[in-house]
Amino acid sequence: MRFMDDSIVKGTVVNDRLVKEGEEVLYKTYNRFPVVFDHADGVYLFDEGDNRYLDFGAGIAVCGLGYKNLLIQDTMVSQIEKGLLHTSNLFYNEPAIEAGEKLLKASEMDKVFFTNSGTEAIEGALKIARRYQFNKGKPGCEIIAMKDSFHGRSVGALSVTGNQHYQEPFAPLMPGIKFATFNDLDSVKALVNANTGAIIMETIQGEGGIYPATEEFIKGVRALCDEHDMLLILDEIQCGMGRSGRMFAWQRYGVKPDVMTVAKALGNGVPIGAFLACGEAASAMKPGDHGSTYGGNPFVCSVASAVLDVFKEAEIPQHAELMGGYLDEKLEDLKEKYPSLIADHRGVGLIQGLEFKEGVDVGKIVSDCLTKEHLILISALHNTIRFVPPLVIEKTHIDEMTARLDRVLGSL
Repeated sequence: MRFMDDSIVKGTVVNDRLVKEGEEVLYKTYNRFPVVFDHADGVYLFDEGDNRYLDFGAGIAVCGLGYKNLLIQDTMVSQIEKGLLHTSNLFYNEPAIEAGEKLLKASEMDKVFFTNSGTEAIEGALKIARRYQFNKGKPGCEIIAMKDSFHGRSVGALSVTGNQHYQEPFAPLMPGIKFATFNDLDSVKALVNANTGAIIMETIQGEGGIYPATEEFIKGVRALCDEHDMLLILDEIQCGMGRSGRMFAWQRYGVKPDVMTVAKALGNGVPIGAFLACGEAASAMKPGDHGSTYGGNPFVCSVASAVLDVFKEAEIPQHAELMGGYLDEKLEDLKEKYPSLIADHRGVGLIQGLEFKEGVDVGKIVSDCLTKEHLILISALHNTIRFVPPLVIEKTHIDEMTARLDRVLGSL
């Protein structure tokens, strides 16, 4: 027991030193929590003192299969042992072809381009929209995006992100972008004109506060796009890859996009994204229109291929649907227990949110969960805590999370 105490003390010293060094060397664009994680296993992270944290953030919805999945680890080692980590897109590589075939089958799309991130996937999707309309004699088409959306932080992705707080310091952004209100079809119709070439939206808004599209809205947007020969771009970077209880959230509605973006859980921690297209949109781009030095390299694609195998063989979307139902019940219980704190509960599958009432400090709740209960949660807009745990969680983990969060809420 004395050894454990010494280990924790030593870990605290190391943690504090690394936090201080991190503040000195890392660009200050994130307000990081003062903890340094050292290793992980299953759905738990461990800090330098070997303290165990229950992870209900999954690296912002990235680690869908949790940590130390043996198939993923073996795949990484195997590809490293081959020595083939990169060849550039001047050549074909088998892992990219395999991952592409599996992703297209799961998504029902026709073509895929692998990127390094979700933001890059959005950039590619916007270029498809512009190229598609250019081919039809309509250059510089306008694009309708949604208020309170989040698509990334590059200039193109930021241009379609409906949050002025993120946009203002970097104006002027990409021209020709108009913003409608999510789940308000009339607000979209009011913006459509002869120059409109595409509509982009998240199937489930994540950063904006966990708002799933209503069936009426998403089907209405699809109909508008069909009527006016516009492309429907669905951002599934956070809500895709099984998190909604379907492989992709749009499959819950039976509404297929022309272009789709995916990332995060596709690599389970290895940086990879993709944009996919079907129909005419799949052939809109010509050789030389787009490129990426690292995108689709053998290492990351070997991991993505293994991830897709696990999703299929372990029926991960079905498991997320089942666990999502249980999480829904537990969050509803908390909402009923704390009516003076909690205003709303939204979401599907394992992407859910609790919105707190005005005046409640959500940042403090998240911080207290981390420091006092060793529970990792993340926030979203509109005073919301979002729950995006690894998709492999079980009911015992949900019970454990609920008990820890309950103690923090009770202390308020």
